[in-house]
Parts: sequence; C-alpha cells; structure tokens
Amino acid sequence: MSERALLTVEDPLSTTHEPVLLSAALTFLAPRDGGRYIDATFGGGGHSRAILEASAPSGQVLAIDADPVAVARARALAERYPGRLLPCHGNFRDLMRLAQAHGFVPVDGILFDLGLSSDQLADPSRGFSFQLAGPLDMRFDPTSGRPAAVIVNTWSAEELAELFWQYGEEPRAWAIARAIVAERARQPIETTTQLAALVERVAGGRRERIHPATRVFQALRIAVNQELEALATGLAQAMELLRPGGRLVVIAFHSLEDRLVKQFFRREAAACLCPPGTPVCICGHRPRLRLLTPRPVRPSAEEIARNPRSRSARLRAAERIANDGR
Repeated sequence: MSERALLTVEDPLSTTHEPVLLSAALTFLAPRDGGRYIDATFGGGGHSRAILEASAPSGQVLAIDADPVAVARARALAERYPGRLLPCHGNFRDLMRLAQAHGFVPVDGILFDLGLSSDQLADPSRGFSFQLAGPLDMRFDPTSGRPAAVIVNTWSAEELAELFWQYGEEPRAWAIARAIVAERARQPIETTTQLAALVERVAGGRRERIHPATRVFQALRIAVNQELEALATGLAQAMELLRPGGRLVVIAFHSLEDRLVKQFFRREAAACLCPPGTPVCICGHRPRLRLLTPRPVRPSAEEIARNPRSRSARLRAAERIANDGR
C-alpha cells in the first residue's frame, strides 16, 4: 500500500482509539507550562492532547509515530495547537535522532504507549486482525519493511516454531509451524483469514477465552516490527534525552515488553551491577533513575469495563536523577 493511499482519509482526526491509563500517565509524567515532552507513539493522539492541555499555554509535544495515518492525524491536530504539537514520522528506535532534528534536547518527559492501536486493528487492509479479511501485512509503517506474509511463506518450520513460542508463548508452536509449511507447499498463505483458519484447525477450535490465532498473530506482529529490539534501543536513548527531574512513562500490553521495561528500570535505578557475592563494587555503576512505580499501575475495573482492550495494560514510571555528572 502506498503512503498516498494511507493518507487519504475523510477526517484525519477520526479515531476509535481510547487512550489507556490516561490519568495515571499524566500523574507520573507531570506536564507543566513550558515543558517539552515526547509522545513516542502518537497513535490516536489521546495522550498527546492531554499533555498539551496540562502543559498549556506553552508546553510542547513532539509526536512520533511509525504509522503514516497516525502522523496525518497528528498534523491535523497540530493546527489546533500552533507551535506546540510537532508531528514526526519515524520509529522510536531512532528517538535521539528524531528529537535532535526537532530541537527536543533535553526534554521534561517521554511517554511510550506500546502495542497496537484500535484504529490499526479495525482496518482490514493493515492485516493485524485475525477476524477481518485482509492482506497478511502487520507493519506499523506499511511504506517500509517486510510484511508478515514474507515470514509465514519463507521461514522454516523450526524458525516459525521458535517465533511462535518465544514471542507468542504458543504451546502448539511446532504443530502450527508444520501445518503452515505443509499448507504453503500447496498455495501461498497471503491473507489474515487463511492463517487464522489454519491455526484454528490445528488448535482444535475455540476452547480458550482467546481466539486460537491470537498468540500467533501477536508473535508475527512483534517480529515484523522488531518491537522488542526497538523498545530496548528507544529506552536507552530516552535516558540520554531526559533532563534531571524528567519523567519516563511506559505503558506495556505484553509480558515480554513489560519484563524488558521492568529490568531496564531496575538496572538504571541500581547502585551496583556487580554479580552477587562480589566483595567490593567494581562496576562503577551509579543510579540514573528513581523508580516511581515499585509495582506496575493497572487499569481500574471501570476502565476495563469501558475499554476491554486495556485489561492487559501495565504502566511503569521513573524519574531521571542527576548524580552521574549531569
């Protein structure tokens, strides 16, 4: 799909996405008048709007997204906040470069709202949903990279099984991988419904609360967009962008993402990284973060009832401290 087609929308501000844990995100981000903030995953724009309102009249937000549709939405919203909302097409794995290009160094806060937006899931042409017929794509940025169909139709059974197990924690990973290889020998697997039906046959129907294809689609999406690698890189760059006292807030929806964030926060908040039993610290590490959430913040029962997709959300927050010479 071309970028031109992606940007042809009747209402560029139209969105079905509801921002998750909005109140908690604002509480920990603590926007203030005159502050500069980065929304590393603009999506539907709900978090950016709230940050702009809370930092009025002069706070600024750099709105980054890999999805051209989300960037078009940010550009339309920027007209309502002249000079305060700066749309930016890119992936947060390039956070430092994008921030420097827009003069956002240092910043007062950075928000990562990970995962998939409702708008992306609801668009069959994007290939994220196993319930809607569409091309097997799953790229956050459909203008670059390889679609999921390439992985499904070229990777070996061993590689597919490892992918489904590692990123999807799929217990039937091997059986599904072998079935995919057998099926594609007869005909290419090119659509979401083709793959979903195959997984459902192998899994033996819907005996669980979630659809049998959920884990497989999740694993493919993570691999297509290299989400864990991008997150690790983005978090490291965020540390270098935050001024002392700046806040880093991350909302994760997948256990692998949340585990990566938890480990990163704990490592950056630790006074020593030497192996247990080392008699004297030799690592020279000094803490750079102060944890604001010893345990992750989860959505309330009311939010889950209003927005069921929020049920797996976990928010973690930390503050940059200045005992490392900054």
